Amino acid sequence: MKKILYVQTSGIDTPERLYAPFILATTAAAMGVETTIYFVIKGVMGVKNGEAEKIKMGSFPSLKEVMDQAIKAGVKLYVCEQSTQLLGIDRGDFVPETKIVGAATLNDLALEADAILNF
Repeated sequence: MKKILYVQTSGIDTPERLYAPFILATTAAAMGVETTIYFVIKGVMGVKNGEAEKIKMGSFPSLKEVMDQAIKAGVKLYVCEQSTQLLGIDRGDFVPETKIVGAATLNDLALEADAILNF
């Protein structure tokens, strides 16, 4: 099975950049591709409890709705533990579907992926 890794570095200060990985990952999952979004640096704020509900751009659904579609499609969501420490966010402050992982996980995912996109 093909694998795509999306790396989300942009945060809630650039909400237009938060939609793309969820939409692309959901589409890839529908195509039978194994998809993962890895949130690092400011990107972790997009999956912090309560934040996605606040983000809505134009006629698009809220970021929370787009995230829920991705989760339902089987997209895996990983949060960089070092980024949570850097930003002072507790491990339990993220949507329950996320998994807190270390830097080695990102390296492993990148080495195994057939494609990597950064946002």
